[in-house]
Amino acid sequence: MTLVVVDADVLGRRRTGDESYVRNLLRTLPGPAAEAGLGLAAVTRHPELVPAGVEAVSLPARSQELRMAWSLPRTLHRLGADLVHTQYALPLRCPCPAVVTVHDLSFAEDDPSLMGRRDRWTFRRVVPRAVRAAARVLTVSERTKRDLLGRYGLPPDRVVVTPNGVDPAFGPEGACNTLLQAPYALAVGAIQPRKNQLAALAAAQEAGLELVVAGPVKDERVASELRDAGARLLGYVPTERLAELYRGAACLVQASRHEGFGLPVVEAMASGTPVVVVPDPALVEVAGDAAVVAPEAHLADGIRRALDERDRLRDLGLARARSFTWEAAAETTVRAYLEALGR
Repeated sequence: MTLVVVDADVLGRRRTGDESYVRNLLRTLPGPAAEAGLGLAAVTRHPELVPAGVEAVSLPARSQELRMAWSLPRTLHRLGADLVHTQYALPLRCPCPAVVTVHDLSFAEDDPSLMGRRDRWTFRRVVPRAVRAAARVLTVSERTKRDLLGRYGLPPDRVVVTPNGVDPAFGPEGACNTLLQAPYALAVGAIQPRKNQLAALAAAQEAGLELVVAGPVKDERVASELRDAGARLLGYVPTERLAELYRGAACLVQASRHEGFGLPVVEAMASGTPVVVVPDPALVEVAGDAAVVAPEAHLADGIRRALDERDRLRDLGLARARSFTWEAAAETTVRAYLEALGR
């Protein structure tokens, strides 16, 4: 059987969207992969998190540089991998064809606030090589596909859009958060300048709501400003608790300066929660007509509108969220695997 190895190093590392992507793909890939004659393995430092139907391969990692240069290529060779699927970067001297997922190109923008200097340098170094060497490049939105084609000149047929889905934990029925008593707006994502939670905070307070932020701290300066201004920071939140936070929120506010998809948008919609977004191309693409779109200067007005139109937005959001499934993403991903293998 043809073996596809998925690099699942993000599992168990609180990597928010990247981890959710790998976890849900591994959960839904086994069925369509088996039908296509493909076997699946996942290499990870947390093999206990690999779901049934996927061979778990332990691969500790002290250094990402050594892992990509040495231990991952050796492991692929030992396993007899026919294809490897990674995110953003490819292993050096890769012994088999590769598929790489690139979620967004925020690192390539001229705005230094979108990413720290070291991370920006790393991504600018590894991503161009990866997308040019990969047999297929997967991305999660038409926005990022346009960015990839425009910046790297890739042939359009090598870039495949596989939109994210909604984890089954997110739905309108079930427990709501019981720890927060006051009405609150919710912002979801790692705390860093790119996610722009300070704008969400100012808008929420102007609209008379507390802002609750769910996500790990990547920039302590931003986190400190948020705390000082009155936001409630919860840090990394497990999926089950995040689902309760969505259901209890007055609305979700995503004010990001650059997104590749915006997974919290569809998670909130699936939870029956109104969504307010800024006019970032990916957020608008994902939200469709089921969210309030408001520029940052008028974000508070957008929140007020979402509260006024809660029932209408709930219905639109639930319908919109049903169009994003991990099963569909898995089927498209398997087709890309077969194309990369020349089948």
